[in-house]
Amino acid sequence: MIHPLFLALLRVALVSGLDAPSAAVDDYDVLQYVNPLIGSTNGGNVFAGATIPYGMAKAVADTDSPSRQGGFTFDNSNITGFSSLHDSGTGGQPSLGNFPLFPYVSCTDDKVNGCTYPKRTRKTTYDRDSVVASPGYFGLTLSSGIQVHMTATHHTSLFRFRVASGQTTSPLILLDLTDLSDSRQDNGTIFVDETTGRLTGYARFLPSFGSGSYVPYFCADFDSDAGIRDNGIFVNSRADTSVKNLTVSRSINGYPLPAGGFVRFNHNVNHTILARVGLSFISTAQACRNAEDEIPNFDFDATRSAAVNVWTRKLAPIRVSRTGVGSSVLTNFYSGIYRTMVNPQDYTGENPLWRSAEPYFDSFYCLWDSFRSQLPFLTIVDPSAVSRMVRSLIDTQRHLGWLPDCRMSLCKESLLGYTQGGSNADVVLADAYVKGLSEGIDWDNGYAAVQKDAEVEPYDWSNEGRGGLASWRILNYIPVEDFDYLGFGTMTRSVSRTLEYSYNDFTIAQMARGLNKTGDAEKYEATSRYWQNLFRADQTSVISGADTGFKGFFQPRNLNGTWGYQDPMACSNIDGSGRACSLQNTGAETFESSLWEYQFFTPHDMLTLVTLLGGPAEFTRRLDYLHDRNITYIGNEPSFLTVFQYHYAGRPGKSTARAHFYIPRFFSPTPAGLPGNDDSGAMGSFVAMTMMGLFPNPGQNVYLITAPFFEAVDITSPLTNRTAKVRTVNFDPTYQSIYIQSATLNGEPYSRNWISHDFFTEGGELVLTLGRNESRWGTSADDLPPSLPVVAPGPSVDDI
Repeated sequence: MIHPLFLALLRVALVSGLDAPSAAVDDYDVLQYVNPLIGSTNGGNVFAGATIPYGMAKAVADTDSPSRQGGFTFDNSNITGFSSLHDSGTGGQPSLGNFPLFPYVSCTDDKVNGCTYPKRTRKTTYDRDSVVASPGYFGLTLSSGIQVHMTATHHTSLFRFRVASGQTTSPLILLDLTDLSDSRQDNGTIFVDETTGRLTGYARFLPSFGSGSYVPYFCADFDSDAGIRDNGIFVNSRADTSVKNLTVSRSINGYPLPAGGFVRFNHNVNHTILARVGLSFISTAQACRNAEDEIPNFDFDATRSAAVNVWTRKLAPIRVSRTGVGSSVLTNFYSGIYRTMVNPQDYTGENPLWRSAEPYFDSFYCLWDSFRSQLPFLTIVDPSAVSRMVRSLIDTQRHLGWLPDCRMSLCKESLLGYTQGGSNADVVLADAYVKGLSEGIDWDNGYAAVQKDAEVEPYDWSNEGRGGLASWRILNYIPVEDFDYLGFGTMTRSVSRTLEYSYNDFTIAQMARGLNKTGDAEKYEATSRYWQNLFRADQTSVISGADTGFKGFFQPRNLNGTWGYQDPMACSNIDGSGRACSLQNTGAETFESSLWEYQFFTPHDMLTLVTLLGGPAEFTRRLDYLHDRNITYIGNEPSFLTVFQYHYAGRPGKSTARAHFYIPRFFSPTPAGLPGNDDSGAMGSFVAMTMMGLFPNPGQNVYLITAPFFEAVDITSPLTNRTAKVRTVNFDPTYQSIYIQSATLNGEPYSRNWISHDFFTEGGELVLTLGRNESRWGTSADDLPPSLPVVAPGPSVDDI
């Protein structure tokens, strides 16, 4: 029975116009809602295996699927081995997958040459119903009946092979000097310890997405109840127990010769074999130390339990109410969060390129993808990790001269040899700076690094920094087919580079202002408006031969100031022309998206953009057209912010409606549930922040408020231990009542449609009252997110 006093207090609250008692969030095990298999097929390219947050060791089954970038694909492909180095969600060629193990129940005729060694011929099927993946664990059963389970520590994988055939067998496990892309170069080497069965070695490989090469080292030990029978090496299709060391060339026909080592175990009815694989980028000795230090006793359950505990701590800051929502909604949300912490990878202590006391992170793949929501999300829930990443980026610049755009496998990243757009490490550093991260970060060095991006053109801007800086200073835009003799890269993407350089400069200005460099701040704020020089007010656009009715689009310009032309629909989701839109030498003047989408990429200068596009109502109509006609593609990162840019036109309710259109329609908790590459957690962070109802405009202290997908959300800052609470009144589990009618912040009326980062660090309660229709909340000029003030553009090139 409800106490009469409570009812009386509730009536008083309602009559007084106070918020009803807000929803409580209980504590629970969030790992039950994490499914690492989401995105493991249909081009999601996620890593679905066993790892810890930012861990170097990543154990999973590798397949022969064309989409094996993350190793395992949950489709009808075959298993080729079980390896311990992977990336997650990438495009390009399959990444890493070095030194896979492969088990046999026994060899034909009980001879080592009765087993098949080459990857292309040994591959096998598996029982799809046996696949199990959870944080820190992956397992499946091969068609041979061998059950394979795996877990991991930071630098070490632990595999458990169970052979329960009911017959006496002598299992064999091989280790192959290969990778997913078959990129091994000369001098792959393995050493076999005849007594212990320890396999050690190394090989040189090519990165999937960049320039240079890298050398990983391994140290594999085995523990078996039956004991070791013999061991040796194999080359191509033949093996021998009398040879214990091998150095093999790549081969002469472009395909690396199959080669490696093996260990065979004594005859027994049933076998449990544990294989511990230590990893290093320094030496085999360090790989062995890593293994011995991290998994000294081959204790599979203890190792898995430790991994679970690490994931539990990392996911502790966020809890959402489970009232009215099913497990699929919770799985979508928490699995997105999980994927934000798989990459980048913490290689601290494993960097052979320079000596430093600073952290070193790898697998930034790429910052063009992750600056938009992944790293801003981690700034909220794991700020210490982001501080270490920022320190790593600054240290990389200190030793190599430039902040990276992409970096993996210790190599400069450059898809086909080119950076994707601007110098977006600038945005990453600025985002951390304006949100107050300071743990161990030398911000003077950080500012010097981003300023160098703006002022100094590298010889090879295909890999880092910015190109065309002479034209940038003289013309105030990047021209088509620029005359650039200071540095070198492909002469494409002139429009998207101009827009990205403009935004990069704005974020540098943010840092400059905070560091009391007023002159620099004013300079870079001025250059951040250069995007306006490519806006052609009379440009029209057609679709299927009919005028869209919109006028005013960005267009490329030539060195002499005259206009070039690119169809605004080219490179869009509905462009069927087949033209090159990525980083080919014949690529477009926009990167991986159309002028229709890039017309909205002025994240810092939205007030000016809204004005140029005809005011709030016309801007809203144009943004509707982008989404309604499928011109945008939510599976690529430039689309993310367009979902929420209605806020800048005073229509935050439409942002909420768009969010609910895309989730779960394009993001579902299934193996095929991602619309594109996860891009190292970029898609995961889009899901997480959208469902929280607080989406970042990166590089700025701005989060755009929409209705969350839950009745309540709690976010506890790891820095301050204070909790930011988002509560809803009239929460509707059918998501019909999704429009914010009014809001309070800490009990006071709150009309802004955005909130700043101190909400997360200082804590507080944001209460959102929801209804079925758009309201006036967040729609006035004073409620809009901050933006550069509108100023008239300077003289055009035609006037000079």
